[in-house]
Amino acid sequence: MNRITPFLWFDGQAEEAALFYTSIFQNSRIVNLTRYGEAGPGRPGSVLTVDFELDGQPMVALNGGPEFHFTEAVSLSIACADQAEVDHFWTALSQGGEEGQCGWLKDRYGLSWQVVPTVLGALMGTPDPEKAKRVTEALMKMKKIVIRDLEDALKS
Repeated sequence: MNRITPFLWFDGQAEEAALFYTSIFQNSRIVNLTRYGEAGPGRPGSVLTVDFELDGQPMVALNGGPEFHFTEAVSLSIACADQAEVDHFWTALSQGGEEGQCGWLKDRYGLSWQVVPTVLGALMGTPDPEKAKRVTEALMKMKKIVIRDLEDALKS
């Protein structure tokens, strides 16, 4: 059992967002829906929470209302094994959203994601400071991370 579960606040789009996210990640599913009752504060019968899993990670989406919004202060990071995974998640999650720098994006709901190849740490952590500088400079020019371009910067 996971002790920590991300709890995401939406203004009426919790079920839509959970369906969107589970369509992108393998090993994902909607687990349970709860609905507002007569006591409110939402419309009776409307979705209150959606329990779902993203690649096995439990998540909860809440229709809490318009009071709170996502910010870049919190993001979900996806460790990608290769460029194909980076491309898949970047394309799917940025659709209708906003591309940021260095592998960051906001999806159509305003939730921030980091789409990061697992090799990034090794490329940036090379012991040669000049090579590390070139990799970092290349990364800073990117929106979606392109592994080949980082490898080329390391070698040049």
